[in-house]
Amino acid sequence: MQSPLALVHDNISASLTNELRNMIVDGRLPAGERINEVHLAQRLGVSRTPLREALARLAHEGALRSSARIGHFVRPLTLAELEHIYPIRQLLDPEALRLAGLPPRERLQQLRALNESLEHADDVDTIIDLDDEWHRLLIAGCPNPVLLELIEQFMRRTRRYEIALMRERKNVSMMCANHRAIMAALRRRDLKAACKKLRANLATGDEPIAAWLRAREAKETGR
Repeated sequence: MQSPLALVHDNISASLTNELRNMIVDGRLPAGERINEVHLAQRLGVSRTPLREALARLAHEGALRSSARIGHFVRPLTLAELEHIYPIRQLLDPEALRLAGLPPRERLQQLRALNESLEHADDVDTIIDLDDEWHRLLIAGCPNPVLLELIEQFMRRTRRYEIALMRERKNVSMMCANHRAIMAALRRRDLKAACKKLRANLATGDEPIAAWLRAREAKETGR
């Protein structure tokens, strides 16, 4: 069991990670910029230890590029990266659900409660946290830990793109409707249909983000 001090430390590091990720998305930390840890720590009013932990998390999820003895650089959000990474979860998650099988009634009730909380959320980070939690619970019975870890990795890699999209157009209603369709298939004990609807759910976020990136890149190049 973690000590109270350890929990506080973890919470600070997690909050910093969210704040830095948002700063990257909205341009307060511009693409290509080298992170000056001393200046950034002063700007945020934190010590360098939790800041370094947050930077390491962001480097792990691909938001920053690390260079030995030089530091971290902000990586841009690009259409090319999105097209490489986003479709992969459309393959991974349905397979995890297939392996997990039909969930017990208690888990379906938990999924419904989570989806209701998501429907009423209005903070971007909370929306994405609840959506990720819903998907984790959906595939919780998957017996393949490697597959689950891959899904976690891609959740982290796509998060900054989802933040950008949610700021432009909050498609929470569509997200929750898709979740309800998946749960309805599971209640009918139609696992194949649930996997198909899960794949469609993950695909619905792809094109809106791509369209946002195309418009953003066109604006930046003056086209």
